[in-house]
Amino acid sequence: MSDHVTGRSRETERLPVLVLMGVSGCGKSTVAAMLSGRLGWPFAEGDDLHPRANVEKMAAGHPLTDLDRWPWLLRVRGWIHDRIEAGEPGVITCSALRRSYRDVLRGRAVDGSGPAAAADVAAGAGSGAELFVYLRGSRAVIGQRLAARHGHFMPPGLLDSQFATLEEPGPDENRLTVDIGPEPAEVVQTVVDKLGLAGPRQAAGAR
Repeated sequence: MSDHVTGRSRETERLPVLVLMGVSGCGKSTVAAMLSGRLGWPFAEGDDLHPRANVEKMAAGHPLTDLDRWPWLLRVRGWIHDRIEAGEPGVITCSALRRSYRDVLRGRAVDGSGPAAAADVAAGAGSGAELFVYLRGSRAVIGQRLAARHGHFMPPGLLDSQFATLEEPGPDENRLTVDIGPEPAEVVQTVVDKLGLAGPRQAAGAR
């Protein structure tokens, strides 16, 4: 899978909002927090934006439906939108497993049971300022990680459901795919190198 990265404009030196995506257990929170510290960019944990009903449902071992997800995705989109409107970069985690979910995060309306009109989604559609960093790993590796985790509300048994839902980013999406096999620090270094991000608070020099 080749990468398609357009989130940083050479003309404007616009820095992106990085959306760390992938199934539960792929290391989104760890890598995102390390990236935030390395770059000095604001960080948000997407799971913290879930409505309480969603958290309780997952804790009980029940997968979310799309009707459960839309309010959460719109909250995540709101955080992304605020960063873009401020002209600032940022880092946020969000599983973003399906193309339709990523379309919401990009500020696009979706058909069917999701947000039915562009007005339902924060402004800034199609800006390309958000870049999905897809943390890719095998079912076996991620299953082992989940089995060893504590304090997370998703039981390991829901991993199969997540992989069944996963639609990997397509060739037309603004994304960077990174293998999660190496240690988190190496994954962070790969992201920094591939995106040409030098160091702390680079955003300050780009404004």
